[in-house]
Amino acid sequence: MNTKLKCLLLDDELPGLTYLKMLCEQIPELEIVKTFNNPEKLLSDIPDLDFDLLISDIEMPGMDGLHLAEILENKLVIFCTAYKDYAADAFNIDAVDYITKPVKLERLQKAVSKAFERFDKADNSKKFIQLNTDKGKTLLYFNKIQYITTASSDSRDKTVLLADGSLLNLKNVKFDTLLQELPDADFCRINKKEIVAVKAIKFFNHNEIVLHHLEENNKNTSLILSETYRSDFLKKVKL
Repeated sequence: MNTKLKCLLLDDELPGLTYLKMLCEQIPELEIVKTFNNPEKLLSDIPDLDFDLLISDIEMPGMDGLHLAEILENKLVIFCTAYKDYAADAFNIDAVDYITKPVKLERLQKAVSKAFERFDKADNSKKFIQLNTDKGKTLLYFNKIQYITTASSDSRDKTVLLADGSLLNLKNVKFDTLLQELPDADFCRINKKEIVAVKAIKFFNHNEIVLHHLEENNKNTSLILSETYRSDFLKKVKL
């Protein structure tokens, strides 16, 4: 690694912030730009700060870390929190990692390595693929995909649910072909008939995945997590 990630640290509890700073100082890939114990102060200082990564607590007075991360578009975020309940929300806003306190150096180093890998690839990675559809050729942008399923009309075709709720019918394409093109960290096959975008997931358990997407009956889309693909899926979403 020939550069450093410029990093902001945020924790409303000073002992926790001091401890986090001490750990980060032991990670060569990090350059600590500034530390904060107030999320609103951090937000007000943002225009004057040059940084790549925020390492933040979640539950804080005034503004929680999730809301703050949503405001900081295109910035990498690692959450360090005493609570496990926010994991699904963290994945939904595309957090790099989610660490439960007490934070250990080895675990934080692993999260920073993930952030560095994503940062390093961000400018060079493909953003879309070109595919044939029932309406002609289209550019399918990865960040618009919610999930991909086998088309009901023809098993050789695939139907894509997009972020705006619309459907796109891909002609004569195999799941293996799609998986080779899709970013591996962001998509996972969950059964013989479906691929899901990790960021589209709201909840999951051993057998079921529930998406943020609401169907016409106002219920969240529910998908089956099959035993064949369960192990790979759990590795991909592992905290």
